[in-house]
Amino acid sequence: MPLIANADVIRVTRVDGCGRPICGDDNGFSFDCFATLAMNANVEDGEDVEYKAANGRVCGFKRGCPSFRGFDIELSFFEVSPEFIEITTGNPVVYGYDGEPIGYDDCSIQCNSGYALELWAEVLGDDVCTTEGAGDGAWIYFLLPWVTNGMLGDLEVGSEAASLTLTGATRAGGAWGTGPYDVMPTNAAGTAGPLLTPLGSACHRRTFTTTIAPPTILGEYTPVNGGLCLAS
Repeated sequence: MPLIANADVIRVTRVDGCGRPICGDDNGFSFDCFATLAMNANVEDGEDVEYKAANGRVCGFKRGCPSFRGFDIELSFFEVSPEFIEITTGNPVVYGYDGEPIGYDDCSIQCNSGYALELWAEVLGDDVCTTEGAGDGAWIYFLLPWVTNGMLGDLEVGSEAASLTLTGATRAGGAWGTGPYDVMPTNAAGTAGPLLTPLGSACHRRTFTTTIAPPTILGEYTPVNGGLCLAS
């Protein structure tokens, strides 16, 4: 696996109650003003089985098999974007007189809302630009196709730089499919296209190296209209 230099861009996409991407103009958002994204494995320890004789001798032992529940997400970011917060937490945007987003309301935890999260991290190496027809570099691409229970953490505003924390948890069994975006090469010429294969029903994350550059940062909602949206 290549060496990761630093995280570059995050994109979030609204998904429905079944983990399907929602197509439309106001369902995506990309940004780069974040510090860290933690993807912490949530694992339940299995039950060990031991058979012990009356004299204390262990007659049999079987190690319990841990159960993987998914990843607990913790994103530390600086940019207070109403569009990003609305997609990830389900709480409403506050609009100004001109119809532009200027803020957001903190109301409740919307457990029925969900989003997909993608992260691009730059790759170190002298050979990332040597592949023919492969664009301008390489990135490690992370896809978490179904994140729920988005919630903002504590906020302290003072004399030092302030940051926000978003937490959430991944789910398996969604319907992201091959996705609505072009994120990987589909041939030797480096033609951009959607995922070649969907994630399995028990999977929470996909990680691979890609030469397809991350999306442009626009600072506003971005449309979700490619890939599977074209067939719907």
